[in-house]
Amino acid sequence: FTEKWALNNHMKLHTGEKPFKCTWPTCHYSFLTASAMKDHFRTHTGEKPFKCDECNFASTTQSHLTRHKRVHTGEKPYRCPWC
Repeated sequence: FTEKWALNNHMKLHTGEKPFKCTWPTCHYSFLTASAMKDHFRTHTGEKPFKCDECNFASTTQSHLTRHKRVHTGEKPYRCPWC
């Protein structure tokens, strides 16, 4: 690991430690990183800050928006190795 924080986060995978707990009432999810908890929390609030430039799609995470944009571009980055 090139960064100490990256090693520390990785080590938590082995210990099962998930120090970031969702504070939403009745939710018991916990997360390895603060950013993962923040992404999750948006599912409770309905906040969707990641917006598509080509349609009215909005998402709670950047990765979901990236996946959605392939609808417009036709990109299919994953290919079957046998076809």
